[in-house]
Amino acid sequence: MTDLILHHYDNSPFSEKVRLLFGLRGLAWRSVIQPTIMPKPELIPLTGGYRRIPVLQAGADVYCDTQVILAEVAARSGAPLEGAGWAVNLWADRLFFGVTVPIIFGEIEVPKAFIEDREKLSGRPFDAAAMKAASAPMQGQWRAQAAWLEAALARGPWLAGEAAGLSDIAAYMNLWFLGGAVPKTFAGLIAGFLRLEDWRSRVRAIGHGQRAEMTPAEALEVARTSEPAPYGEHDPVDPLGLAPGAPVRVMADDYGREPIDGTLVAANPHRVVLAREDSQLGRLHVHFPRVGYVVTGR
Repeated sequence: MTDLILHHYDNSPFSEKVRLLFGLRGLAWRSVIQPTIMPKPELIPLTGGYRRIPVLQAGADVYCDTQVILAEVAARSGAPLEGAGWAVNLWADRLFFGVTVPIIFGEIEVPKAFIEDREKLSGRPFDAAAMKAASAPMQGQWRAQAAWLEAALARGPWLAGEAAGLSDIAAYMNLWFLGGAVPKTFAGLIAGFLRLEDWRSRVRAIGHGQRAEMTPAEALEVARTSEPAPYGEHDPVDPLGLAPGAPVRVMADDYGREPIDGTLVAANPHRVVLAREDSQLGRLHVHFPRVGYVVTGR
């Protein structure tokens, strides 16, 4: 199997989901640490403009967004992830994460450069004072959603039953992020949730698989000396109505909406794949999930 290269940084909550899947599947992988804020000169050539972390690379194939990253890692390691887990993943990414972030940034000192970067990423003001003012109601919402997990764990040791799966690593992301950033607040928010405490320890024990470091320059060289893998899973009745070879544009529908242009390789209910030509790296295939992304012809 082609080496799996994860472009991430260690305190990235979305990257933690992927690292846990590596652990769950017992995989070896290469770690490339990227900056937390722009510029990202050794990431953008791979993606064509997409700047969010993490990004997965396998040769000259590049996977953007944890949704398609998790699906690809699972497929390469022998078994798809459970279907209902994708709904939990979307909830964890948007609703649960949406109340986790203001609790954290309402309490910690945020560097000015980070604020400016995230304002550019989201297109909205980064108002730490407003987050602080909203902290109490947000904490109420956070604990209410954590209570759903506590209730679900009454059925078994894992959210999906007797074995750990996508639901567990997706939901855990928010506990990991909040607990690491504001541990005192976090302890209060999970007080009395004994099943959740035990589950958190079990998820943490999954680990991250076998990690080996790689420099960004080495990863770019892998892309430059590789060819994208064939990908022919095009749905002829896809609502886009576009055939492979058509010029297309992809962008996220929430934040980080930089448009990525390329030539359609394939589109189906799970992902859209673009071919790009980079002046330094040559031909790349860039993969995006369908949910959460807008795809249009050019």
